[in-house]
Amino acid sequence: MEYEGQICRSPMERSSFMLPVMVGCSYNRCQFCMLFKHLTYRRLPMDQIFADIRRVADLGGDPKWVFLGDGNAFSLPAEDLLAILQEIRRAFPSCQGVNMDATVTSIAQKTDEQLELLAKAGVSHLYLGIESGLDDVLRLMDKDHTKAQAMEQIRRIQQAGMVFDAHIMTGVAGKGRGRENALALGEFFRRTRPSRVVNFSMFIHRRAPLYQLIQQGKFVPADEGENLEEERVLLHQLWNMEVEYDGFHDILPLRVRGKLPEDREKMLKKLEKALGEHGDAPWPVALVD
Repeated sequence: MEYEGQICRSPMERSSFMLPVMVGCSYNRCQFCMLFKHLTYRRLPMDQIFADIRRVADLGGDPKWVFLGDGNAFSLPAEDLLAILQEIRRAFPSCQGVNMDATVTSIAQKTDEQLELLAKAGVSHLYLGIESGLDDVLRLMDKDHTKAQAMEQIRRIQQAGMVFDAHIMTGVAGKGRGRENALALGEFFRRTRPSRVVNFSMFIHRRAPLYQLIQQGKFVPADEGENLEEERVLLHQLWNMEVEYDGFHDILPLRVRGKLPEDREKMLKKLEKALGEHGDAPWPVALVD
């Protein structure tokens, strides 16, 4: 397999066979993201994708799960996705499902019939970069959706038979707004019922567009103590939901993960300990240019 760029996928997909179907991200406008800025987006030829599938099958591979990469694989035309899914089913008889990243817009571009066909063909989990529960924050971060639009497209994929998983970022709302964002996200998740929530606490790179907003005074980052408190408030909001949670803090040796509601108290105790140790941690800006 030839792979360009950094491998980016949810930790829940660590045992999946990662099958690239594109290079980079078809959206690639999020203010905080540097994963794909150095890449020129392009779709990979179908012959190359099919060859990767056959190569794994010829070596005896029969993965239970397949993850399509890279950023926003669901933006491929429905007919291309259906052809890839058919080849996966033919090559891997044990495959239980195919997961990938999506955006609200890439879902909206597909009809209800196409969503149902994709679900029946094997699309299982779609990871959506929800990031925040506040519309003004979504606008500032140049996301491709509002809160209401996200709810509507999540409703459509769930109705079609797919599972909604969420990516969020504590700290994305900026200094002094962590609790507000946590409460908004809690309400959003109670209404949309994700199966998984992955939290990548905000880490700002000097070359990211968001850094320019900081220099212009349009965004003031939260410190890591506030990010930890935001995560604590969010977990309280999700206390009675059945959801798998995984939270990362890049500048701290901390990872908070488990299944709610059964692991809630253990996760909260870990956060409270971290708050006591790192509550005054500085706001995170990468020193790499």
